[in-house]
Amino acid sequence: MAEIENVIIVGSGPAGYTAALYTARANLHPLVIEGFAWGGLLQQTTDVENYPGFPEGIMGPEMMQRFRDQAERFGAKLLTDDVTRIELASEPGGVHSVWVGDDEHRARTVVLAMGAEHKKLCVPGEQELGGRGVSYCATCDAAFFRDASTVIVGGGGSAMEEAIFLSKFASKVTIVHRRDDFRASKIMLERARERENIEFLTPYVVTEFVAGENGALGHATLQNAQTGEERELPISGAFVAIGHEPQSGLVAGQVDLDENGYVITHDGSTRTNRAGVFAAGDLVDHTYRQAITAAGTGCQAALDAEWYLRDTPEVPTPEGMPEGDLAEAQWAPPARGQAVGQLSESGGPAA
Repeated sequence: MAEIENVIIVGSGPAGYTAALYTARANLHPLVIEGFAWGGLLQQTTDVENYPGFPEGIMGPEMMQRFRDQAERFGAKLLTDDVTRIELASEPGGVHSVWVGDDEHRARTVVLAMGAEHKKLCVPGEQELGGRGVSYCATCDAAFFRDASTVIVGGGGSAMEEAIFLSKFASKVTIVHRRDDFRASKIMLERARERENIEFLTPYVVTEFVAGENGALGHATLQNAQTGEERELPISGAFVAIGHEPQSGLVAGQVDLDENGYVITHDGSTRTNRAGVFAAGDLVDHTYRQAITAAGTGCQAALDAEWYLRDTPEVPTPEGMPEGDLAEAQWAPPARGQAVGQLSESGGPAA
């Protein structure tokens, strides 16, 4: 029978690695099953300029490597493989099982941090020009398209928000949508229409992204959804804003999901409807979807897991776990001669 871990974290990215850092510092020795595509969506991002603490910006993959290294430094165990099945206990104190192929890993708590994937258009050139003109986050990348001609593909509220934000940088923003009517609210449409450099092009769909002479995005091929007429639109930036797909399939039918597949958490916490199971990051967030908000919920999930392990009568408190206020214990400096996270002689956190 597999050893029972204190914490298994499924997924990585800012949420997963932050949860790993906090639980590792609490002497819980978390097992992080980070996936082959570890690091999440930031692995597909070039310059990150909106994460505090990096005034000169940082490349997305480098940032995720730092997150990963920091979690590992404090004792997180990393397994670079994909989870194939999860079986969650239903009662407090129950042991959860997470499979990687035929290998079963068991834990008293599980942090779900599988994230969400951008919905793709799945047209020629989209994948090849990712990071070279094709993006999925104007909030992240708009500053790279100052005074440029750009498009937003989509018709929902998020597409309008992306267009309005992008219009502060780009010289022209064309919103391309397959229908004449929009899913966005009336007020969001009005705000977008009020921007002088935002135009609407309907009913059109993008059929291809084409590179220019410099290898970056040069134009998009569009097709009228009613007549079939094609046209080329010269652009240097394209933002696909047609939604996200939370990667919740592994726990569907076990934890509560909303109508879009996002995991539902309760009472302003990261707790799910299953005792000892917590969810963080883009798996629960269909509003903000930023690296810093994902990291914040990763911290919350770690603290929620720690409190569950300490305060649930059916669970034996892990040896070496800090006592008292765990939020304060995370930041308690080690006493002279003690290692980080080591308890003082009184049994409390090192001060």
